[in-house]
Amino acid sequence: MRLRNQSSESEFLLLGLPIRPEQRGVVFTLFLAMYLTTVLGNLLIILLIRLDSRLHTPMYFFLSHLAFTDISFSSVTIPKMLTKVQSQYVPITYEGCVSQTHFFIFFADLDSFLITSMAYDRYVAICHPLHYTAIMRQSLCAMLVAVSWVIAFACALLHTLLLAQLSFCADHTVPHFFCDLGALLKLSCSDTSLNQLVIFTAGLAAIMLPLLCILVSYGHIGFTILKVPSTKGICKALSTCGSHLSVVALYYGSIIGLYFLPPSNSTSDSNIIASVMYTVVTPMLNPFIYSLRNKDMKGALRKLLSKKTEFSR
Repeated sequence: MRLRNQSSESEFLLLGLPIRPEQRGVVFTLFLAMYLTTVLGNLLIILLIRLDSRLHTPMYFFLSHLAFTDISFSSVTIPKMLTKVQSQYVPITYEGCVSQTHFFIFFADLDSFLITSMAYDRYVAICHPLHYTAIMRQSLCAMLVAVSWVIAFACALLHTLLLAQLSFCADHTVPHFFCDLGALLKLSCSDTSLNQLVIFTAGLAAIMLPLLCILVSYGHIGFTILKVPSTKGICKALSTCGSHLSVVALYYGSIIGLYFLPPSNSTSDSNIIASVMYTVVTPMLNPFIYSLRNKDMKGALRKLLSKKTEFSR
């Protein structure tokens, strides 16, 4: 990628979180704990799925990829944010900023597509249980994941290539804790109309279209559940989908609140809070949602702990 001279010799300054100096120690400890929880919790999910043969199903196949994506998604922004909390002046190079933007968009879109694949899996499992094994074949699951990776990478690469063509003004201060694409476009001296158009169209493809598919899937699931005369059947279906719905509400709710509300109704601080919700909080909560609300994951964890106890004896 060829970078313009004006930009390649510059650095950006991330303003970071809107906190007071005396709050740095507490905030650093809090976000470090959240980051470690995210990494260790999602690694535990991957480990349990890998070791327990009962979890070798399509739903947990998608979940293992979602856990890996959440670790990567958090690692794109949180380490730099922690450095910024500890030090007042932490610059980031132009190349580093563009790279962070690329991987941020990539893993955010990948998260969206994987959650959509999980919604489709639940739709087939509940609405077409007799045909579930025939429909959710291993080849189809692998194809859904592969397509998710390819489309997410293509969207991120398109944004990155367009961003690399822009020149930036003298002020390189980014009012955020990471190189947010929208914040960078506001600093550019170039015409960003094409970038804005791509953001809109790619947003429809990577966020709104998957969200629509999820809503349609759960609409069918809800209709199917209401037709079940057994209260036990309804509770079982709701338990199966409850954790997934929690992730959907947290992830898409934060993104819609950040990117689809009118600009006049939001401030820089509120945008940062919304960003923290879907870049830090949601990946951290996923392990708790899937382990504490899912009996299969709890069973796999108990099995692993019992084996460890027997081995220690």
